[in-house]
Amino acid sequence: MFNSIARFFVKVVKSPDIRKKLLITALILFVFRLVAHIPAAGIDRASLQALFLGSPLLSLLDVFSGGTLANFSIMALGLNPYINASIILQLLTYVVPSLEELSKEGEYGQEKINQYTRFLTVPLAAVQAFGMYSLLHSQGIISVISPLALISLVLTMTAGTIFAVWLGELITEYGFSNGISLLIFAGIVARLPITFFQSATTIQTQDLLKTGAFAIIAAVIVGLIVFMNEAVRQIPISYARRGGKVSPGFSSYLPLRLNQAGVIPIIFAVSLVLAPTMISQFLSGVTNPQVASFVNFLTTAFNPKSAIYNATYFFLVVGFTFFYTAVVFNPQKISENLQKNGGFVPGIRPGAQTAKYLSFVLNRITLIGAVFLGLIAILPSLFQNVIGVANLAIGGTGILIVVSVVLEITRELESQLVMRRYEGFLER
Repeated sequence: MFNSIARFFVKVVKSPDIRKKLLITALILFVFRLVAHIPAAGIDRASLQALFLGSPLLSLLDVFSGGTLANFSIMALGLNPYINASIILQLLTYVVPSLEELSKEGEYGQEKINQYTRFLTVPLAAVQAFGMYSLLHSQGIISVISPLALISLVLTMTAGTIFAVWLGELITEYGFSNGISLLIFAGIVARLPITFFQSATTIQTQDLLKTGAFAIIAAVIVGLIVFMNEAVRQIPISYARRGGKVSPGFSSYLPLRLNQAGVIPIIFAVSLVLAPTMISQFLSGVTNPQVASFVNFLTTAFNPKSAIYNATYFFLVVGFTFFYTAVVFNPQKISENLQKNGGFVPGIRPGAQTAKYLSFVLNRITLIGAVFLGLIAILPSLFQNVIGVANLAIGGTGILIVVSVVLEITRELESQLVMRRYEGFLER
């Protein structure tokens, strides 16, 4: 196995195109991590870190920002405004007819929707920046500042988010696909030394049985993630004879991945499941009895150990998995392309019947993938009380994203190596 991995990396390094993409991606990630350590002014960092240590949900949000939120850098908002803007635009695609028509116009339509997403990111980032200031002010971590200083802080944090989005798009264009996920992956990996240190400290105070159980569960979860990400349902496709030739038709397969959506549902679900807790933090200083009662309800209901929080998290992941799969895979379009090229599923009529059959198969396998993603998202939180390891929920979500992104990068490298091999064959 190690020899195969070594040979794979040697092939990757020897390829000039792939080596160029690796260097560009590494340079952009270096700039991202460098800027992420530039702090914003006027923050009591000791009190801020104490606040994050005492709040599991804020710690989870800090994971997705790559540690920039706990340090309150100029990129403290991370990519959350862009993710929220993407959710809003994709939901509006099913509501607004003009956006729905635009989404069907191929590459041009997708580019316009991405442009609208970037435009929407700016006001969302400004609102979230002001909300973050209000939260930290209510907790006594930041003092009252002048209107000019507040505007400067909001503009700085908004610019940090836009800069992060730009870096992600640079990776997508010149490096590897889905640069936004790669930036989140880099932020999680950058926190691994801190996580290992905290785990080592925890192990010293726990018995070996709980530590061993945690290690076994972590290994099983990683194995299941790899298995489910690589699982494919192959739909047999046959092609009829063409041009009156006597040669028989040939067959191939249409691969349907069990997890078509990748890590996107987890990212979307985390962005929404944190909203009630953030609202309760903002309203914690209000003295109105009804508002205080509402705040207490949100705080209790959306505690990471509560059933409401885990159920909400689970169903959000399942719902976003189905939603994003419907966005990236269109059975009707696949059926039309097969019919135009003389392809058909054996035993299924071309056209509407093929689209119906593909939708049926896709819904069944997506249900399995969605339930798996939902269980992986909440399983660490459920085991936290049994094993007693702190921040286990963060580790579970982080592992899911890290493993999925690594598998996506590996598949992309393999496909590029195969393309390079075919190009060399054609040149001969």
